[in-house]
Amino acid sequence: MQKPIIYQMLPRLWGNGKTRPKKNGSLKDNGTGKFSDIDKNSLDYIKWLGCSHIWLTGIIRHSTQASEQGCIPSHPQFVKGKAGSPYAICDYYDVNAYLADNPEDRMAEFESLIKRTHDAGLKVIIDFVPNHVSRDYGKVSPVGGHPVLGSEDDKTVHWKSENDFFYYPGQHLVLPKESPEGIEPYMEYPAMATGNNCYSPAPGINDWYETVKINYGDNHTATWDKMLDIICFWADKGVDGFRCDMVELVPPEFFKWLISKAKERYPSVIFIAEVYKKELYGEYIRNIGFDFLYDKSGLYDTLRTVVEKNVNDNGMPVELWQSATGITRNWQFLSDLQPYMLNFLENHDEQRFGSDFFGGDPHRTFAPLYVSLYLNTAPFMIYFGEEVGERGMDEEGFSGLDGRTTIFDWWSVGSIRRLRKIITSGAYRSESVNALIKGGLKKEEADIFLRFSKAIRFAAEDEAIAKGTTYDLCYCNMSSDGFDKNRHFAFLRDYEDHTLLVAANFSNRDAAIKLTIPQHAFDWMGIPETESLHPGKIIEVTVPRMDAVLIQII
Repeated sequence: MQKPIIYQMLPRLWGNGKTRPKKNGSLKDNGTGKFSDIDKNSLDYIKWLGCSHIWLTGIIRHSTQASEQGCIPSHPQFVKGKAGSPYAICDYYDVNAYLADNPEDRMAEFESLIKRTHDAGLKVIIDFVPNHVSRDYGKVSPVGGHPVLGSEDDKTVHWKSENDFFYYPGQHLVLPKESPEGIEPYMEYPAMATGNNCYSPAPGINDWYETVKINYGDNHTATWDKMLDIICFWADKGVDGFRCDMVELVPPEFFKWLISKAKERYPSVIFIAEVYKKELYGEYIRNIGFDFLYDKSGLYDTLRTVVEKNVNDNGMPVELWQSATGITRNWQFLSDLQPYMLNFLENHDEQRFGSDFFGGDPHRTFAPLYVSLYLNTAPFMIYFGEEVGERGMDEEGFSGLDGRTTIFDWWSVGSIRRLRKIITSGAYRSESVNALIKGGLKKEEADIFLRFSKAIRFAAEDEAIAKGTTYDLCYCNMSSDGFDKNRHFAFLRDYEDHTLLVAANFSNRDAAIKLTIPQHAFDWMGIPETESLHPGKIIEVTVPRMDAVLIQII
């Protein structure tokens, strides 16, 4: 059994080789990646890296300002960025035309990508966006033969259980930004509620004003059936899983029904929930039926807080909420839910670890990486470019200089272009920094890549990581002079006769961490006692600042 490892990529950016993209550039200016750029070399690389799944973000047709390469432009007054948000869906049954070499054959090209991915031994995940659609959903050449939300709504009332949307009869939509000069303002009458539960005809600038909220009624309605039809459409094409966007904004009863119905027909399809309320984790797994949940509000937020405290350590005492002991608290909170979490350090919503807004330097990633990747059997997610230390410090346009890789702009990312060079040449298989540099990476990228890729591949292959049990060593070492409970974290992973020790140093100083393994760990994990390894023996591991080590002790 392999530990599930998901590789998230935005195809629009993956294959874009434009060397000097323009800020706020158009599709014609900056270009775009294509389905065909996710070629056999790319897929072989992702498989080599240790991944089991690839999450293709931004596949389903969304609103955009572009008018070329098969795109039908939406009104610029509500589209965010020149490219538009991948989460403002204008047709659930279509793929983005700009991703195809021949826009008219876009669906066939996507189906070919699914086959290539499966042939490479990988599974395909795409987004399912159940909470909202683009403001012009269904108006821009929807694919025929499929149900269109809202087509039979009674727009004379604000709410009706049978309606797919919420309306404001007699009121015009008032958008928070002006229409560009020379373009008539966008007209929506009656106004409709906005996707982030903004029940108003006048959304604010911080609302998801590019989207319209979907109504699921009080119980099972035709809306539910329409959404199940969407899932079945893509599963029939070979899609293996769905990352479900903002599930807490959709009634849980709907998801319980949807997942049950989908799995009756597609038993192996998986559903991943983007959730943020930790107190609901158990409900979403045990009752509703999701396979995996984001642990953003748990492990991710804990690690981010610990990292930021120590990156900016000014010698002040560590508060409880800033302490590495929070990792233990989160681990204990999750308990038997641990295997159902999806751990990560980066994704399209979050700032890059190496950005000025988070870790500040990608070389510091290994302390949080080793904890997030090795602590449990839970799946782990990589965001494309993370493996070469992409910093997200481009100022692309709508996205701005915010430490994120844009999902709103036509853009090309330098580190991704260089990563693709070593993929095309096969240099990524080398264990030499010089070979990686010769293949196209910068020195710092090569350093990160060599170690990051080894860590991921080890997690995918090692049985103690994929199947084993975890023993937190922190509680029994808190009084040790060689262990700083606020800045150090250590644990064991064990499977049969194979035991690993992981020690992370979140301090900005090098550390000689001293650890003892208690009798309970030997008994519970069945670790054999030897002259060199026995209860009470002090194990000293030298860990550089903001770094981690992994040692096989049995």
